[in-house]
Amino acid sequence: MTSRLALFFGEGFRVFFFAAGAFGFLSMLVWVMWLGVHYLGPVVSEMPFAMPAHQWHAHEMIFGYAGAALGGFLLTAVPNWTGSQAARHRFITASAGIWLAGRLAIWCSGTLPLWLVAGLDLAFLPILAVKIGSQLWHRPKPQNVMFLLFIAMIWVANLMVHLQWLGLTEATLDAGMRGGLLGICAMIAVLGGRVTPGFTRNAMKRAGVSEDGWPVVVPLAEKAALALAIVLPLAVLTGLPAAAVGGLAVLAGAVQLLRIARWKWRWTLNQPILLALHLGMAMLGAGLILWGLSLLGTGSEVAALHILGIGAVGGMTLAVMSRAVLGHTGRPLVAPAPVAAGYLMLAAAAVLRWLASTLPAEWYFPLVLASGVLWVAVFLLYSVSIWPAVTNVRLPSRA
Repeated sequence: MTSRLALFFGEGFRVFFFAAGAFGFLSMLVWVMWLGVHYLGPVVSEMPFAMPAHQWHAHEMIFGYAGAALGGFLLTAVPNWTGSQAARHRFITASAGIWLAGRLAIWCSGTLPLWLVAGLDLAFLPILAVKIGSQLWHRPKPQNVMFLLFIAMIWVANLMVHLQWLGLTEATLDAGMRGGLLGICAMIAVLGGRVTPGFTRNAMKRAGVSEDGWPVVVPLAEKAALALAIVLPLAVLTGLPAAAVGGLAVLAGAVQLLRIARWKWRWTLNQPILLALHLGMAMLGAGLILWGLSLLGTGSEVAALHILGIGAVGGMTLAVMSRAVLGHTGRPLVAPAPVAAGYLMLAAAAVLRWLASTLPAEWYFPLVLASGVLWVAVFLLYSVSIWPAVTNVRLPSRA
């Protein structure tokens, strides 16, 4: 058991990618149960957290679930980018403990001083930033150093949420929630632009597809996507007018869809582990357009935000985490059947949640509950499927 624990906490992707899946399952299960009780009639007002239930749900999906996925990815990818030494067992254990302490503090915030809750929840990202900053120093390429900017934006967004919970500001929570979500979407836009066409190209090359059939990356579109990815969360955090933010979001979404149109997504239809990446990027583009249109007066903003949260953030993190776990444990890059099904189930959950806020009111609770149940099932399947991989040694390379 001791050796299993040492292995589990020995690499960032093991503990954080499992933690993201388990927390994604548990936190959404609580939310679905809370909604289900209200749908049946009773009103539950006593919860262990201090904030309204919908704020707890939004915060923990953005800064809790996605925070764990972010930690696992950066602690795994940055050493590969820079050739630096990966984080050691002690750091991974301590940082995972700090992330968990933040989750427990938010859950128990009804009985804890809110300054303590804020301190515990805000501690994780700075510690992560210092670690990966020291690794990036070995090879400080601008395209990688920019991830420190993304971490800073997400941390500031979380701070804005806590400032309103502490009563120190009156109207920073909504901008903080949206800024945090868009900060994560910005990272997805940058990373997805690298790995989606790259992994697709590699697979096509192995399959013997001629070079003229490979994904096409257009430099102008990539530069525009990068610029808009950085500007959009900054625009939200600095309080730009809704019309300006909406226009930027529509433009950013259109650029994302133009990018993926050249990435040969049709070739991946029979390879779920690749298709999931293309699907997540498509959800990002569609979600940004829908959100921008809602700020301009067309459509539901809540519906659009859930396309981003479930389809883009949930979909891309699931795709990247499952692929990384397989690759870094020496397993074939073929998604297990439950995880492969989960890619499509998560996309369906995003669509159902969008419909819930778009169709007449009588459809709201049934569709929201259906969407939540799909999310719960996806991350239960994912967590169970990756557990043997994250708790066992890497397989020989011939596997």
